[in-house]
Amino acid sequence: MLTYVNTGLLILRLVVGLIFVGHGTQKLFGWFGGRGMEGHTGLVEKLNIHPARFWAWVSALGEFFGGLGLALGLLTPLSATAIIGTMLVVMIKVNWPNGFWNTNRGLEWPLVLITVAFVVGLTGPGFYSLDYVFGLRLPEPLTYVIVLAAMLITVALLGKMLERHAKNKVQSDFDNFFALK
Repeated sequence: MLTYVNTGLLILRLVVGLIFVGHGTQKLFGWFGGRGMEGHTGLVEKLNIHPARFWAWVSALGEFFGGLGLALGLLTPLSATAIIGTMLVVMIKVNWPNGFWNTNRGLEWPLVLITVAFVVGLTGPGFYSLDYVFGLRLPEPLTYVIVLAAMLITVALLGKMLERHAKNKVQSDFDNFFALK
């Protein structure tokens, strides 16, 4: 029974993790038909997330390293949290206004990916993972709860910053520091 569970976790981690690696490389390098960092930064700016360059890098690196960590089963609670954080922002900024179903670009698909990452972070990567091979045992579930709480606070603070920025329409020194020009 354990062999099937561990094999199932491996397949789940590989498929979802490598999809995120692919999305991260689209943003970072323009691979697989992606727009690269310049295009991704433009998209983040269009979503009114400031400073756009900073958050574009955060999301691209979160997808790439979160996906790689998930696929390899390396530092699994941190990798899962990176994926959850990027998908929460996507869900809130892109999909939320469109309702639930994916046919309308709703939040259905990001919610599935968040759920997969959450469950893998909660259960652990299984025996077929680098965490198991190297004996990496973060204090569980405490590490996962702390990292998830920190990520949720960060997303909430980002939301508050975006609200304030939208109300004031004023660029801060931080925005100017990360400006594209």
